[in-house]
Amino acid sequence: MREAVLPLDAIRRPLERVLDEAKVARLVEAIAAEGQKEPIDVLEVDGQLWGFNGCHRVAAHERLGLTTIRARVRRANREVLRMHML
Repeated sequence: MREAVLPLDAIRRPLERVLDEAKVARLVEAIAAEGQKEPIDVLEVDGQLWGFNGCHRVAAHERLGLTTIRARVRRANREVLRMHML
C-alpha cells in the first residue's frame, strides 16, 4: 500500500453516496482550516482507481473546489474489485 495525492476526477466511485450533510459541513470547515487529516482508501485495478469509502471527505473536497485528495492506494485484482461492488 502506498499513500498518494490523487486527482478527484480520476477516482471512480461506483456506489451511490448517502451523505450526512452536517458531517460534510463539519469536514468542509476542518479541511479548510487544517487540511485533510485522514486519507481515503482507493483500490488500483488494471491502472484504474476505485473509491469505496471516504464519501464525506470526497464531498467536502468537492465543495471546497479542491481537485486532489490524499489516499492510501492498494493494488488489487478484478476479483477483489467485484467483492467491493457487492
